[in-house]
Amino acid sequence: MSVWTRPALWWRSAIALSAGLGLILSNSSLVYFTIESNVIVLGYFLGAVYWMVKRDTVEAPAPRLRGAVTLYITITGLVAHVLLNKGANPLPGLVNGDDLVQEWSSFFLHYVTPVLVLGDWLCLKPRNASRWKDLPLWLSFPLGYAAVTLTRAALFPDFPNKYPYFFLDPAEKGYGWVSLQIVQLTFEFVALAALVVGLDRLGTLLARKLKPAGAEGTD
Repeated sequence: MSVWTRPALWWRSAIALSAGLGLILSNSSLVYFTIESNVIVLGYFLGAVYWMVKRDTVEAPAPRLRGAVTLYITITGLVAHVLLNKGANPLPGLVNGDDLVQEWSSFFLHYVTPVLVLGDWLCLKPRNASRWKDLPLWLSFPLGYAAVTLTRAALFPDFPNKYPYFFLDPAEKGYGWVSLQIVQLTFEFVALAALVVGLDRLGTLLARKLKPAGAEGTD
């Protein structure tokens, strides 16, 4: 069966399209973790689609990198929904918002793309490629982002939008409070990274239970 008829190719194309649309519509800069993580998603899944077509395979390349990509975009979605939007329903803003273009951009970047990537990680190949020892390396990017943001703000006080997120801004509550926020987020990110690895294992288990004996994989 040609890769062009495989759902995996079109699912990954949809991921690239969602991230690409969100980035094109956005007026935000690369100082935001949201933008950086979506750029990573776009680059990885464009590469994955190219690889799949070139090699006529349903498996994405660099599966351990795919785990990192999944973690970063999941962090983007959860931080936006829970911390920034306080759990608010994003759907009304898509039709009643003050700036519909930015509402739709945010929806693609914070909701559609993370959900599609998680679906890819859970359902599509390759599986069982992530390792528990990958977690420190995966976490180096979000923790490095916080370190770079704080260092840049200290060295360049006139840098525009030097604190993109309130939990990195020491202006009101000081660096002690910011440090506690980073420690709390670190524990949460470790748990989230462990969940990503666990979902990899769960996807394998579900595939084995649902696949008829002797049947070839079709994803």
